[in-house]
Amino acid sequence: MSAESQIDLFTFSNTSDSVAAQTNEFDPELIPTSATISIPPGTYSSMEQMNAHCNRCFRCDLGKNRTHAVVGEGNLNADVMIVGEGPGQTEDETGRPFVGRSGELLDKILASVKLTREHDVFICNIVKCRPPENREPTLQEADACKGYLLEQIRMIDPKIILLTGKTALRNLVGIKEGITKVRGQWIERDNRLYMPIFHPAYLLRNPSRETGSPKWLMWQDIQAVKTKLDEIRSH
Repeated sequence: MSAESQIDLFTFSNTSDSVAAQTNEFDPELIPTSATISIPPGTYSSMEQMNAHCNRCFRCDLGKNRTHAVVGEGNLNADVMIVGEGPGQTEDETGRPFVGRSGELLDKILASVKLTREHDVFICNIVKCRPPENREPTLQEADACKGYLLEQIRMIDPKIILLTGKTALRNLVGIKEGITKVRGQWIERDNRLYMPIFHPAYLLRNPSRETGSPKWLMWQDIQAVKTKLDEIRSH
């Protein structure tokens, strides 16, 4: 499908989009069937409702081979949201985000500043279904799934969103620079704070803890996140 023939899925600044979402012409049950069906803000009232759609979604080809859609996990009222790239094999098999070695490391990173996925964060991905061979999601796949992610952000309303890796950075805030150039920096968009951080899988491939190493930088970044979170919570 050409770019010209696609509906603008995620921009609802003009009146006609807003009105269409509230008329009988909009049928939310059509959302999982085609990426040309918009996902207007306010479509979902609960994560369970979205989960049902995601598990029968074919807005892109990733749905053809999934075992489970991996919608997300954590506190639905979290102040911190962590956005990854996409599910891997273990995530696809379990329906849970960031499990296996990457998930264990992420939990340790959070625990180092006394945060847990159960109480303090909500974890999700740019795409909800596993790309073949764990490849990076295509732009078309990310666009097809973006409406779901924007609805998650709307429902949870986190104060801070951590972008793990370049895919999350590019697809959510539109920054195409490499993660090493922008990690640890605060980015403010729509009255929300974003910080790009290294993906746990990258840290596993770079185990050194020497000054300036990725793990050392991650330690600096997560401390900055906790400091900012404490500051937000104190107001």
